[in-house]
Amino acid sequence: MILVNGEQTDHVSANDRGFHYGDGLFETMYWRHGRIRYWTRHMTRLAHGCGVLRIPVPDREVLARQVELVTGSQDEAVVKVIVTRGEGDRGYTSPAVVIPTVVVRSSSMPDYSLDRYRDGVRLRLCDTRLSVSQTLAGIKHLNRLDQVMARMEWSDPDIFDALMLDDQARVIEGTISNLFVVKDDVLITPRLDRCGVAGVMRSVVIDVAMSNDYTVLQQPLSVDGLYGSDEVFLTNSLIGILPVRACGDHTWVRGRVTQFLLHAMEKADA
Repeated sequence: MILVNGEQTDHVSANDRGFHYGDGLFETMYWRHGRIRYWTRHMTRLAHGCGVLRIPVPDREVLARQVELVTGSQDEAVVKVIVTRGEGDRGYTSPAVVIPTVVVRSSSMPDYSLDRYRDGVRLRLCDTRLSVSQTLAGIKHLNRLDQVMARMEWSDPDIFDALMLDDQARVIEGTISNLFVVKDDVLITPRLDRCGVAGVMRSVVIDVAMSNDYTVLQQPLSVDGLYGSDEVFLTNSLIGILPVRACGDHTWVRGRVTQFLLHAMEKADA
């Protein structure tokens, strides 16, 4: 089911700036047992992104009701909220009065098999580099062309995701995920001050790890640093924590820290 500005339809104006310029934001959320997991964090990130782009923030209570409408009786679903600057005339100039377009839709949850969590997944490195913008770094804006181009680089179904580098050849994130590595029981996740998306699950993992006395460093990560790590895992709102078993010729096992965090996250979400 799809709602556009509260109406059941899949039609958006051809004058919408989201269509013309990617002028907007989105959230991808996990609906389970009658609620969005980490709803408050998603809404906080959406509000932050709207602030950066100077788009009025949608009413949270209205969004919550629309989410309930699109999910209906589904036990599990993927919910996507898109907020654009709305309609405008030709050209980049923002309308004097911004009336956002808000799209809320649900779709079926992908089948993430249990063996992926047990054995880990395979990754590759992308040739496509992430575009750098300190203004847009961290927010989940609608321009995903870097990821679209990167995803065209492989068709092997055994490759779950691919890691993207920045213009300085530093590892930043996957096309659909954030990245953590573990070295000597210290968690490292790439710093996202120049590019990348600050994922909701990334923030949850950082908080859970630190509350359990793990050190978490947000810092630049080289390819050599990735390959020299003891454990590697991915995060996003749908997969939670997903262990990595290989990237190219480099392999890992699901280590103690990853396993602890998997159990800690399950307990926190119970």
